[in-house]
Amino acid sequence: MTDAPHVTVDPFASTLRKVGEPHPARAVLRAAGPIVQADAPAGGPVWIITDDVLAREVFVHPRIVKDPAYAPVSWDPRTAGLEPTAAAQPSLTTFDGPAHEKLRRAHAPLFTARRMSDYTERITAIARELLTGLADTGETVDLMADFTTRFPLTVVCDVLGVPLERIDQAIAACRGMYSIDPEEVGAAMATFGELAAAALSDGRDGLAVELRDRVPEEITETQLHYLLFTLIYAGQLTTDPSLGFLLARVFAAEDTAAEATTIDEFVRETLRLHSPAPFSLWRFTSADIELAGVRLPARSPVLIDIQGINTDPGRSIGPDLTFGAGPHYCTGAQLAQLELKAVVEVLRADFPKARLAVPFTELQQIDLGGIQGSRLIALPVELRG
Repeated sequence: MTDAPHVTVDPFASTLRKVGEPHPARAVLRAAGPIVQADAPAGGPVWIITDDVLAREVFVHPRIVKDPAYAPVSWDPRTAGLEPTAAAQPSLTTFDGPAHEKLRRAHAPLFTARRMSDYTERITAIARELLTGLADTGETVDLMADFTTRFPLTVVCDVLGVPLERIDQAIAACRGMYSIDPEEVGAAMATFGELAAAALSDGRDGLAVELRDRVPEEITETQLHYLLFTLIYAGQLTTDPSLGFLLARVFAAEDTAAEATTIDEFVRETLRLHSPAPFSLWRFTSADIELAGVRLPARSPVLIDIQGINTDPGRSIGPDLTFGAGPHYCTGAQLAQLELKAVVEVLRADFPKARLAVPFTELQQIDLGGIQGSRLIALPVELRG
């Protein structure tokens, strides 16, 4: 067995770059090998998987787990951006094995393609209402300022049964989660608890009520609130940046791909080129293992370079890794894609003359740092019918 090569480039740094400019670390990681070491944001080494085939092996490896209880003992959970351990808080994103399967069986039927298709008209109506309201101002609008956050949050709250008069609360809570002030984060979490309680109140008929009736009986009300928080927050966190890149490509006069392909293909290609998350969520080895000839000690943090693999010209033919693979494949994948498709459909039908107010090449994106993705800084648009 050998050690994985160590790269000195920081793949977790916050950077500012043009919309078409690749992240400086992607090519370096791929050139170093299928599994490489880098310095983790919370300290110590992290092993990053850059190879498509090996990534799919990691996604299903029984001794590479999601539970933060297996994180390096030196890590500060807050600095590392870790969720509570599985023992402290049941979650789809931290459970493994039979416990994960049991909780996923409660969620999965609610978010199938067939079930989500029932919301197509409603999602389209939300997109049309928000975009028409912006167009009616007659001014150039920055869609990154509010729309890309408000639209996915309105959709996910509507689907779950959160009263829509609480959308501004949801937006404030999502933004509060980015704070470095623990009190602000705590206040945001309290707001998410209120949103969950509102979705579960008498007379509501959203998916939150259905989920309450499907989760294992040992799940407490507080734990259910956390499960709903993860759905609301993830529904914004991932769709928001993806929507910005999608809109930029739709509006850009230079980009004819939106007209040359089906909406489904255009959405999938945008997600491949601009993955909502550049890396998988944290995984950890539960014991000493060997991976591609490299020894990884127990408690080794492991990440999959989703962005690098998705855009690797030598990638093997097959599904991209935008929404992961294996048992932890993103539960909300169908809803996210439905939202993105609805926006494209509304723009094509109602705003065929809409254009960017600046050249596409002048748009800038910021990498938020850590394992968070990139986001357009601004998207000034002239919404014209």
